[in-house]
Amino acid sequence: MTNSKFDVIVIGSGIGGLVTATQLAKKGAKVLVLEKYLIPGGSAGYFEREGYRFDVGASMMFGFGSQGTTNLLTRALGSVDQHIETIPDSVQIHYHLPDNLEVKTHKNYDQFLQELNAIFPHEKTGIKKFYDECWDVFKCLNVMDLLSLEEPKYLARVFFQHPLACLGLVKYLPQNVGDIARRYISDPKLLKFIDMECYCWSVVPAEKTPMINAGMVFSDRHYGGINYPKGGVGQIALKLVEGLEKYGGQIQYGARVTQIITEDNQAVGVKLANGQEYRAKRIVSNATRWDTFEKLLPPEKMPKKEQKWQGRYQKSPSFLSLHLGVEGNVLKEGTECHHILLENWEKMEAEEGTIFVSIPTLLDPTLAPENYHIIHAFTPSWINTYNELSPKEYEEKKEEAAGRVIERLEAIFPGLDAGLDYMEVGTPRTHRRFLGRDDGTYGPIPRRKLPGLLTMPFNRTPLKGLYCVGDSTFPGQGVNAVAFSGFACGHRVAVDLGF
Repeated sequence: MTNSKFDVIVIGSGIGGLVTATQLAKKGAKVLVLEKYLIPGGSAGYFEREGYRFDVGASMMFGFGSQGTTNLLTRALGSVDQHIETIPDSVQIHYHLPDNLEVKTHKNYDQFLQELNAIFPHEKTGIKKFYDECWDVFKCLNVMDLLSLEEPKYLARVFFQHPLACLGLVKYLPQNVGDIARRYISDPKLLKFIDMECYCWSVVPAEKTPMINAGMVFSDRHYGGINYPKGGVGQIALKLVEGLEKYGGQIQYGARVTQIITEDNQAVGVKLANGQEYRAKRIVSNATRWDTFEKLLPPEKMPKKEQKWQGRYQKSPSFLSLHLGVEGNVLKEGTECHHILLENWEKMEAEEGTIFVSIPTLLDPTLAPENYHIIHAFTPSWINTYNELSPKEYEEKKEEAAGRVIERLEAIFPGLDAGLDYMEVGTPRTHRRFLGRDDGTYGPIPRRKLPGLLTMPFNRTPLKGLYCVGDSTFPGQGVNAVAFSGFACGHRVAVDLGF
């Protein structure tokens, strides 16, 4: 059965897909979003258990500032007449690192520098020069509308309006963080800290992390700040859907796309698991590039350009996630919302090496029963660890892994095990099942050191009529980054359709 034709079909309702959809609906396009799950958001979704409202992914949100142009979540919501009340966080991350290295990345930039200077007084000049250079990148980004770099008229307009900023960004496009950090800093321990500063969001060390991305993250935390959406991260997607529908767009849940339909080497529609087909002038995939080009399209017909990209990038690990409900007295007064724990520098990139922690109830207590908190702990993991197991073996392996994580977290949250009220454990298999991500991956990471962002693909693909959006496209991982990708994709598709 074939349904009526749309201007655009978006596969998946992650933040990148929803920003694309809302931008197009606002311009008058007839948009349909197809989501395999029961609620929107993907990795930025939520679920509820026994009085707790858990964020699926991390709770650390950039993009909710009120100034400049890099506040992409504020802008995405505002463009479809939506708003979310947010709660500011004064510290981005409290790091607990090897050799008793404890650092808090305060929102106040000078306070953050003072904290680092106290630990590394001999690197005071280098610290300021490095982080100030990150500010230079951010200032270039923060004066221009961030739309499609594939659209010549937009590029010409932006260059005419902001020539110095554009030249500044061109300078940094091929550069990575590690090279710039080593210009100013020589202390190995401090360089390791900068590796972790990158790894916590890019899942690779500084030498593989593009400077453009770092300029955004390392500066916006002091500019727009980290702001938590009241009611949980899932509110972002819910509000975007509300805006989508207000402007005539549609979303269908429980709609698992199994095939992108092509005719004459052009994407013209999609087929669902139930056999239903939808047609559109343009198709946008918010799936990973591996799902898009190896599952939704015939893998043997993968374009050479895509093959080349896969030669440069690989799937990042997925995560072992512990969603915990704990008694309130487990957390000492003054505990920060976000933490990173690593005991051995050599294991930073290893499976179960680094532990990331979010405690959103420190900002919004309404997410848990009174006098209880949510602790979401997650650590890198590979799907092969949990494949080919019987149901009993799978549950035992999950329980063992959760026990290891909780035992390590006791170092920073004494009494955690005794104070547990609820626990749900997710593995890479869980991420693959519910988020529709190949092997549960968090996104693409470079196979080797690459020239900054120059090798990241934009939204158009070699297959006519097909676009990609999300963390597999420029500028990469993170909620604010995929919102950028959504703005760019919506702009490019709108231009191609004549809106």
